[in-house]
Amino acid sequence: MYEFDYKRPGTLDEAASLLNEDTVLLAGGQTLLPTLKQRLAQPEALVDLSAIDSLRGVCPDGDQLAIGAMTTHAEVAREATIPALAALAGDIGDPQVRNRGTIGGSIANNDPAADYPAAVVGLNAVVNTNKRVISADDFFVDLFETALDEGEIITNVTFPTPDAAAYMKFDNPASRYAIVGVMVAKTSAGVRVAVTGAGPCVFRQSEMEAALSSNFTPQALENITVSADGLNADIHASAEYRANLIKVLAKRAVAQING
Repeated sequence: MYEFDYKRPGTLDEAASLLNEDTVLLAGGQTLLPTLKQRLAQPEALVDLSAIDSLRGVCPDGDQLAIGAMTTHAEVAREATIPALAALAGDIGDPQVRNRGTIGGSIANNDPAADYPAAVVGLNAVVNTNKRVISADDFFVDLFETALDEGEIITNVTFPTPDAAAYMKFDNPASRYAIVGVMVAKTSAGVRVAVTGAGPCVFRQSEMEAALSSNFTPQALENITVSADGLNADIHASAEYRANLIKVLAKRAVAQING
């Protein structure tokens, strides 16, 4: 039997007032519901955010794009302001997942193989919560761990529009999770290369960023050797294989940007 209280607040303030250490937020539920079914989590209460309209929507505004935390992957995929972000969202899971899963739920969960963290970090986004603004480089901390505090709710993610960007992924054919995914972007803050799937959480590849800042071509990455130290190893791929994929996918992303 499942035993928990179910709350469906209509406002952000009401949702925040319901949170405590024994309460879990429900966004799209694509990770949480299977976790509950397997009895890996037993919260006292679920706070469903689906009735809070202010958390939904995709809002282009000049040189940036704000996406509400409860906006689904399918909705992000239909927004053409940042084509690389739309393509990334359109390749998450399957249609059922894309129509239920949300950007806020994904980055709050911080699965090491999730796609959105690469977009958030690679595009130099900021994560807005009901309490503060968190930069992309500070948000993702470790395996399934973020900078969010207790009682903090993501409200939206704001992406600066890049000069150019591309995301390349080598995915698990069953789940469509990234065995390795690489976002390369030319931004106002310079070239950024963000890697997901390869480590405990998303990270930037600074050596590639430096090389591409001098020469934005696939050939600029040719002599870079990516270390396998600290990378994930599992039944899907060894750490060494993932290290090689980082370089291969980064080169493909650069080639796509250059057309």
